[in-house]
Amino acid sequence: MSTKPQIILTPEKHHGQPVVGLLFDYHAALIQRVKSLPGAAWSNSRRFWYIPAEQFRLNEVFNALSPLAYIDYSALKDEKTANSEPLAAKEAKQKASKTNRQDLPNEAIRKLDEFQRWLIHKRYSNSTIKTYVGALTGFLRFTHPRQLNELSNQDMVNYVNDYIVANKLSFTYQNQAINAVKLFFREVMQSRIEVDKLERPRREHKLPNVLSKQEVKAILEAPSNFKHKTMLSLIYACGLRRSELLNLKPAHVDSKRGLLIIRNAKGRKDRVAPISEKMIAMLREYYKSYRPVTWLFEGQNEDEQYSEQSLQSVLKQAVAKAGVKKPVTLHWLRHSYATHLLEAGTDLRYIQELLGHKSSKTTEIYTHVTDKSLQKIKSPFDDL
Repeated sequence: MSTKPQIILTPEKHHGQPVVGLLFDYHAALIQRVKSLPGAAWSNSRRFWYIPAEQFRLNEVFNALSPLAYIDYSALKDEKTANSEPLAAKEAKQKASKTNRQDLPNEAIRKLDEFQRWLIHKRYSNSTIKTYVGALTGFLRFTHPRQLNELSNQDMVNYVNDYIVANKLSFTYQNQAINAVKLFFREVMQSRIEVDKLERPRREHKLPNVLSKQEVKAILEAPSNFKHKTMLSLIYACGLRRSELLNLKPAHVDSKRGLLIIRNAKGRKDRVAPISEKMIAMLREYYKSYRPVTWLFEGQNEDEQYSEQSLQSVLKQAVAKAGVKKPVTLHWLRHSYATHLLEAGTDLRYIQELLGHKSSKTTEIYTHVTDKSLQKIKSPFDDL
């Protein structure tokens, strides 16, 4: 097996200036090669190598470092990395291409702004507002130059078939687009569209992806950086979503009661999750080393929230180092947490509370992947 190290290239800020960080474990030969790159410098305060953004050239970095290391540049947003982006990033760019308002008439733009104000008034989350306004803009661009009061349900059917399905966008995006259009024409417009007859796509019934305890252990032990190890461990230890981890603050850890307070999670709900003594000890060691101020896990700059792209890159590096040959995502750790609890005999109702699920039906998907009962089933083949 190859022993080549891995370098993660990630967009960062250093002393207020945009830079590209080069994150890798200590490797003497690799450090010498990095030093030869134009603009490369070492940050004593942040403990990482970086190149100023205006001097960064991906082809130069790749040519210089690829003989010695694997290069993960998926976190970069440069157009040169488009072919290496994961499917979710490609889909996001496809969506974004349909959300430019410039081609729309002033009346449509005015109505879009009115829709956005209505969503804010109803206290939708920022991410939902961005998603719905973007999805609606895509629909209106698709139907342009027809007037808003001329649109009908058939236009949505055409949009789904000729744009969403044709571009192989997800069931989730189709559902979001239909939700946005229904809200817009019900609350902002009076038109020929009959919102109650707009059908969402048939729901997918996919089993959650689950790792074995041995695989989870290998992934969590893989990072040499203690902050990285702590972040991944806390996601699994408490069944957190990515955004829930990144929004944690030091005060949310109640070590005396052994609880983690998760504020304003999905659906604007607060909840608590138990933390084991082992995890509390790890968090104490982490706090002594890094002294976070505003966020429990901060980026390269003080008071700066750790980025989603960097966290995803941390996991990707850990999975590769652990030798796990599966397309693991951060949500797999949450799925694994729930499944392992169920296999250990934890009541499904408690798991529902721990995960913050509104409906028990959402939690019941884990009963289909647990191996506790399945392993006891004897195949009739054995009796032949």
